[in-house]
Amino acid sequence: MSGGLPEGRNAVVRGLDVELELERVDAADTVSGEPRQGILELGAVGATQLGIWELRGGAVTDTEVDECFVVLSGAAVIELLEVPGRPEEAGRTIEVGAGYVMRLVAGTRTRWTVDEHVRKVYLAAE
Repeated sequence: MSGGLPEGRNAVVRGLDVELELERVDAADTVSGEPRQGILELGAVGATQLGIWELRGGAVTDTEVDECFVVLSGAAVIELLEVPGRPEEAGRTIEVGAGYVMRLVAGTRTRWTVDEHVRKVYLAAE
């Protein structure tokens, strides 16, 4: 299966092998390098979106949605630039790699630095 996980069906996707179409990250979000990213939306579980996301070769900024993710492969350094309601967390740096599970709070401003690649499966709510 190369697409999503159809609602109402038992289905499987091998997250490490599924091909993602990589596109350049918007210049406004690029900090360094020539980062490319890809996403495969797998569908929804209730009101929560499920997908696979990959980033390659560079550093980017993002404003996060409420999300929990598991890193499937690669590694990233995530700097928390701004954290709503928790200014003491600003400047905190977290390193993640294969097998790590992380929660990001909606509205958190982050900087992702990826030397090679990072691929994650995520559950996200807007």
